Amino acid sequence: MHAVVDLLKNVQVHAILGPQISDAAPFVVKLGEQSQVPTVSFFQTSPTLSLTKSPLFIRAAQDESLQVKPITVILQAYQWYEAVVVYEDTNYGNGIVSYLVDAFQEIDIRLAHMSPISPSAQDFEISRELKRLKTMQTRVFIVHMTNNSMGSRLFELADKAGMMSEGYVWIVTTGLSNSMNAMDTENVDSMEGVLGIRSYVPKSKDVENFTMRLKRNLLSMKPNISVSEISIFCLWAYDTIWALAMAVEKIELTNSSFLNTRTNTSTDFERLGTSEIGPRLLSEILNTKFNGLSGEFHLVNGQLKTTSPFEIINVIAGKGVRVVGFWTPDKRLTKKLVSTSSSNGLKKIIWPGDSTTIPKGWAIPNLKVGIPVKEGFKQFVKMHKDRHTNETTFSGFCIDVFRAVLNALDFKISYEFVPFMNDTGGMNGTYDDLLQQIEEKRWKTGLEVSETYLSSFGWPDANTPVWEEIGYAGAMCAVEVYLPPTPLGVGLMCTFRHRLLVSESGVGALNFSSSDGFLKLYVTEELVAKGSSRFVLVIWLCAAYILMQSYTASLSSVLTVDKLKPKIVSVKELQSKGYYVGYQSDSFVKDLLVQQLKFNETKLRHYGKVQEYHEALSKGSENGGVAAIFDEVPYIRVFLANKKYSSNYMMAGPTYRTDGFGFAFPRDSPLVSSFSRAILRVMEQGNIMDNIEKQYFGHKIISLDLTPPISTDNSSLDAYSFGGLFIIVGTLSLLALLISESYIWQKPAVALAQIFSKTFPSSQPSNGNKSEIQIAQMDHVGGDSSEVEGSGNIQRISAKENEAENVDAEPS
Repeated sequence: MHAVVDLLKNVQVHAILGPQISDAAPFVVKLGEQSQVPTVSFFQTSPTLSLTKSPLFIRAAQDESLQVKPITVILQAYQWYEAVVVYEDTNYGNGIVSYLVDAFQEIDIRLAHMSPISPSAQDFEISRELKRLKTMQTRVFIVHMTNNSMGSRLFELADKAGMMSEGYVWIVTTGLSNSMNAMDTENVDSMEGVLGIRSYVPKSKDVENFTMRLKRNLLSMKPNISVSEISIFCLWAYDTIWALAMAVEKIELTNSSFLNTRTNTSTDFERLGTSEIGPRLLSEILNTKFNGLSGEFHLVNGQLKTTSPFEIINVIAGKGVRVVGFWTPDKRLTKKLVSTSSSNGLKKIIWPGDSTTIPKGWAIPNLKVGIPVKEGFKQFVKMHKDRHTNETTFSGFCIDVFRAVLNALDFKISYEFVPFMNDTGGMNGTYDDLLQQIEEKRWKTGLEVSETYLSSFGWPDANTPVWEEIGYAGAMCAVEVYLPPTPLGVGLMCTFRHRLLVSESGVGALNFSSSDGFLKLYVTEELVAKGSSRFVLVIWLCAAYILMQSYTASLSSVLTVDKLKPKIVSVKELQSKGYYVGYQSDSFVKDLLVQQLKFNETKLRHYGKVQEYHEALSKGSENGGVAAIFDEVPYIRVFLANKKYSSNYMMAGPTYRTDGFGFAFPRDSPLVSSFSRAILRVMEQGNIMDNIEKQYFGHKIISLDLTPPISTDNSSLDAYSFGGLFIIVGTLSLLALLISESYIWQKPAVALAQIFSKTFPSSQPSNGNKSEIQIAQMDHVGGDSSEVEGSGNIQRISAKENEAENVDAEPS
């Protein structure tokens, strides 16, 4: 600081380059503003320091906040949804925290802990903080520091604490990555497996020539110095000095001085003068634009504008740093800058502990699984304690599903079932009490890792732990039903016989029978001649068949299977009549009834066993029982599946959707996402769930497709039920009639008589004599008809019994 004051006071400089210490930047900038001298920094500084807040400050380096994006992309790529940030407790370190918090919230990554470390912290203080971090379940650490000495000490102590072993993830920001080439080999080796975000330096001939000249000059000054890779800071420094020189040339600086220098003040700060050309020099620097060694030098709002990608590096012991990929501005990870379909992602990474297995990012816990103690419905959860061995075993639908999900996980978890039981062997509170203990981790065993709760529940509030749904639950009420015979409309089952007179000498007989379920149409003695008549006849016979089958089924239903009709049809009826209603003991349904459905709590009664359900419903509300029981659908289905009660009770009323059966975890548990994927795998393999359900229930009891309750409407068959059928039959019959009428009026009567006589010979007995029927041909003249006599054409039709003869026209 004193050097800056000396330069401004005695040398009267018109620009300040630096400082190299990021935490000193705010103080230096204030001194420059007091003297109207621009401060140009090519070192990394806090993102909170900007031209808007400090008009005479220029950052000729990459904005630190830009690296937040590649960090979050890496976390997403490896499915790490929880991280700890370790940062130096300085203005520089604190400046990036707010950006990380905002970025994590956008992609649903939890910031598990923030660990600030003072630059003056002793080794024992850092070790104490590392020991506390080791006890946490999170294994992903993001380190943000610029002090190489402090960063080196942190990783050396982490290695001693066993935190550089397999399963851990360390990601360092540009503060350490950009200057890692200046660290000792031993310090770098202690960081094996670390990932780093580093500014990208484009390769060019100019960069190669500059690197060779710099190394040659350094070796000439210090022959024993070891010069390795040139850092990005050297390139930024070169470009910044070049830009400053160009700006000075533009303003043609010849003779300038500081104005208003006061010498009679008590402090050096008050004796600082004001630069005459400082504001002009600032303006020229901001407008300077050229292609430098680090890329394009272009300042926007006092900040170096860059669209360069970031390098992703991997520290390997004995080999230093290896580039494993890049992050491009389009938010992608790629192995090469020339992106192809096969270059997505990163190269193979060596993780801490010399491992190539991608870490989970969190410690796999030894689960303590809380189990509710149920009085009834033990098909779901059942606890059995052997009197001889004193061993407790657990079984049931929920237990088997939990084990199936564990088998579907990508990793192995050891677990222990712990019954939520009081001293008397009963349930130690309600489901909500168990959930609360999971959140507060108040277990007798003093558990330090995450727990889970296994059973059915729902209707959570914002303070309850998270859960994963494994099936649809919902809540409905079971009510007692009575069985009245319901009228199903008018119906008749019979056999139709219809005789159709075709001619004076004979009849045609039609027989419609449905005894074997098929239409049978046959003709006795005579046939129906017209095609349209046959068509109409078939249509009506089909309609008659449909009617007869429908009414037969309806009549059978009336006589044999009475339709269920609940005594209670709505929640309003239960409330208005003051009926008592029931629910399963310790269930969340009580809160649903009171808080959501607004039932009076004094009208609620709880039961725990199937037999108690039956007794309460059979007694009724007036006799110490209930008028209805509300419960989750799977439990109601189990109750109704019991043959003793299935004929007396039914599900009725609306269904209130809840969160269903599931596993509860403490809030923000990393197990949630893993269990979610495992549950989906189990659900997709339908045979697993089907086998479990058949084992305990004999049929499907948990289903995402909820069967709607039986309707209480009195739906009877009537004429309106067959409206469509009647319309179709009537339309087709009318169409056939129109076609037939058109045919009759277009043909002469004689032709019609010929067709009839050929098709239907007389069946009257002739006693050996020929019987004749004469039909005069009708002529249509002017719409009137007259009989043609004498010379008119007269046709004779002769018929013999069982024999048809040809008809010859004879003149009268």
